[in-house]
Amino acid sequence: MTAEELKAKARACGADLVGVAPVARFKDVAPERNPAAIFPECKSVIVLARRVCRGSLRGVEEGTNFGSTYQCFGYTWVEDNFLSQTSYDLSLWIEEQGFEAVPLFAYSEAGMPKGVPVAPDRPAPNVYIDPRFAVTAAGLGEVGLGGFILTPEFGTRQRFAFILTDAELEGDTVRGKSLCGDCGGCAAACPFGAIHLDQRETLDVQGHEMPVAQVDIGLCAVCPNGAFLASGRGKEPDRIAAACGRECLVRLEKAGKLGNCFENTFRKREPWQLDALKRPMTRDASGAMKAADVGCGKFSGTGVVSVHATGQVFSK
Repeated sequence: MTAEELKAKARACGADLVGVAPVARFKDVAPERNPAAIFPECKSVIVLARRVCRGSLRGVEEGTNFGSTYQCFGYTWVEDNFLSQTSYDLSLWIEEQGFEAVPLFAYSEAGMPKGVPVAPDRPAPNVYIDPRFAVTAAGLGEVGLGGFILTPEFGTRQRFAFILTDAELEGDTVRGKSLCGDCGGCAAACPFGAIHLDQRETLDVQGHEMPVAQVDIGLCAVCPNGAFLASGRGKEPDRIAAACGRECLVRLEKAGKLGNCFENTFRKREPWQLDALKRPMTRDASGAMKAADVGCGKFSGTGVVSVHATGQVFSK
C-alpha cells in the first residue's frame, strides 16, 4: 500500500483533503496529545477532511437560520455522519491491505472528561491528538493568528479526522505560513474582544513557526454571533460560523487565496452583531459598535461585556 494508493481510496470514500504525517513528526509532543500513546506501533498519521459547503454558512451570515443550515450541514452532521463514514470506510480498506487502522475524531481536548491512568507510565484516557498540530504536520494547512486551521483549498471551511496506522507511508511536505497575513480581522470582528492579539503563543511544526493569539473560550461560549458549543465536544466552541470565522473567510476570499472559488462574494450586506444579552448592535458615527436601546431604556449599555467565573454575563 503506497501513499498514492491510500489517497486515491480516501477520495473515493468522500475525502476532499488527505495528507500523511510520519509519526516521527510527533516525537516532541506530550503523551497526552501524542498518537503513539494511543497506538505505540503507529508509523503514519493520516489526516482526512471533508469540506463545509459555503452555503451552510449562509443562514448564519444573514442571521436568519442557524440550526438546520450550519449546525447540521456545517458542523455536527459533517463530523458525526459524513466524515465518520469516510474514516470508517477508509479504515476498513486499510485493514484489508493487512495494516491496522485506528479512526479518531479531531476533537479539541479542552474540557473533555479524563479518566484514570491504567499504569504509572501511561497518560490518562482519553488521549486527544491536537488537530492544529496534526493538520500542519500532514501538510494540509496552517494555523492562523486567530487560531483557525486554514487550508489553501477552503480556508476555514473543513472538518478533520485522523487514522493511525502501522503502515509506513511517505509523508507530505509541511507547508510554510502563506494564508494568514496576521491582519487581525478576526479580532476586529469579535464583538466581545475575545481574541487577544497582544497575547500570543507560537506553534512550531517541523521548524515552521506560527503565532497564535490567545482566545478567551469562556467568552466564545456565550457568543450569540454564530459560535456553537455542541454536546460531547468539551468546552471549546466551534467558531467557523462565528463573526470572527466568517470575517476570516471573507478576507481570504477577497485576497484570492483560496482554490475553491465562487461567482459571487460571500458577504453581500453589512454583518450583524448581537451583544451578550442578544441585543442588536449598531455602529455609531465614530465607527464603534454599541447595543441598541431596548424597551424604555432598561438595557441601554454600550454592549461591552464581561464574564464572571460563575458563567454569569454582565453588560457595562
